[in-house]
Amino acid sequence: MSLPRGPDLLHDPRLNKSTAFTEAEREKLGLLGLLPEGIDDLDAQIRRAQVQLDAKTTDLERYIYLSQLQDTDETLFYRLLMSDPARFMPIVYTPTVGEACQKFGHLFRRPRGLYLSVKRKGRVREILRNWPERDVRFIVVTSGERILGLGDLGANGMGIPIGKLALYTAAGGVPPQYTLPVLVDEGTNNEQLLADPLYLGLRQPRSSDEELDAFVDEFVDAVQEEFPRCCIQFEDWAGPDAIRLLARYRDTVCCFNDDIQGTAAVALAGLFGALRITGTPLAAQRFLFLGAGSAAIGVAELLVTAMMGEGLSREDARSRIALFDRQGLITTDRGAMHDYQRQFAQRHAPIADLTGAIEALRPTGLIGLSTVGGAFDKRVIEAMARVNERPMIFPYSNPTSRSECTAEQAYAWSGGRAVFASGSPFPPVRFGDKTFVPGQGNNVYIFPAIGMAVYATGARRVTDEMFIAAARGVAEQVTPADIAVGLIYPPVSAILATELHAAARVAEVAFARGLASVERAKDLERYIASRAYVPSYRSLL
Repeated sequence: MSLPRGPDLLHDPRLNKSTAFTEAEREKLGLLGLLPEGIDDLDAQIRRAQVQLDAKTTDLERYIYLSQLQDTDETLFYRLLMSDPARFMPIVYTPTVGEACQKFGHLFRRPRGLYLSVKRKGRVREILRNWPERDVRFIVVTSGERILGLGDLGANGMGIPIGKLALYTAAGGVPPQYTLPVLVDEGTNNEQLLADPLYLGLRQPRSSDEELDAFVDEFVDAVQEEFPRCCIQFEDWAGPDAIRLLARYRDTVCCFNDDIQGTAAVALAGLFGALRITGTPLAAQRFLFLGAGSAAIGVAELLVTAMMGEGLSREDARSRIALFDRQGLITTDRGAMHDYQRQFAQRHAPIADLTGAIEALRPTGLIGLSTVGGAFDKRVIEAMARVNERPMIFPYSNPTSRSECTAEQAYAWSGGRAVFASGSPFPPVRFGDKTFVPGQGNNVYIFPAIGMAVYATGARRVTDEMFIAAARGVAEQVTPADIAVGLIYPPVSAILATELHAAARVAEVAFARGLASVERAKDLERYIASRAYVPSYRSLL
């Protein structure tokens, strides 16, 4: 394979080293005069990038800078992210990616990924062939209809697959050349976007369910033909679409839905950590969810499976989970509800007030997946603290503006007794003579581990058992020192080690269930670590 030379080499993000090209490489590859005479190593380049980032005044500006770096020098981009994940993950993904998606058409500089428009129906396989890499192992695909807690952002939602796949590599060690972000553009119902002259998506209302399903069928079939070893991650689809499409494909192709299964697993991982503080088993808990969409159902269903693993019947496990939405507590006598909500309907008189539901049902854990910022107000937190010695408060909605409460509020209103984790990052909280470190229940604890395990084992399917294994693997990385400050997730600073450990747990399931395509290694932890991507420049001579 011949290498590009001169300016073409500098414009190839996979091969470009910028100022790190050696003297010999500059001579042989037509780079003399195209670069300053000084020669850097990666550490010097990171220091320069950090100086440039420090000069930016907002995280959105830092997001733009990092996006440009990814487009010009992929090795340096990942080396930078992996040098300080606690600093950079909130910039390349939540919460900053939410603002970036809202302004995507205004920030657009260079295309990344594939855009599959419904107007190209019948040509999806042809479009997939336009992607330069022939061995794609992971696709993150969104319709842009339910971006974080921000709603329908249409083609602006492409920022989500791009960000997710960056974390596959930075947090999970999946080599970046195997990843492909995809946007299914079926239009948008967001009138503000349709009126925006800089909007880059298809300018029409969204397709019907039947039209969308037919197009996604074509996409999934085309992926099986073009990229037969590929795992598809569905991301940020509208709730009913997410549930329907997952049911449609989960038993026939290698796929999963991160909003349903990933959110469920990260919540379960947090609960495993929280129960080390409360000292009670999972099967003894009662949970009240604010929010009854696809994410809440995904968490609830995985909780049922995990409780059944501790000896409860399916019926008993479901009876310990209640859903509360805009109309109040979902009860069996409610006239209209989705079929997927019915299994958790309570045999109880209707309750329209969340505080009233807490007083009546006495949940040990309150889980927020509503995207309603501030919904866990003082009355709600105080009610949880009245019925529990250590109330578990989990406002998992993001971005930060949609979080049901802040860490400071949860600790203050519970008298410092809350066991807290959130979907968005919050700083440490000083209450009385103790400092609490809030955990962030971000899906980044789960999907990179699933991805790394699938990559390393060649798994043909992704199962709920794998997500439970991932959750346990994450929880196993929480130390007694973490627990002592209220932290129920491992520190983000050690995210790669956490993900590789969790990936080994997932790989165990893949081998045990006969889903792997490679021979099992004697030491799975070592094998997984050996497959992880390490961002370093290679010699081009």
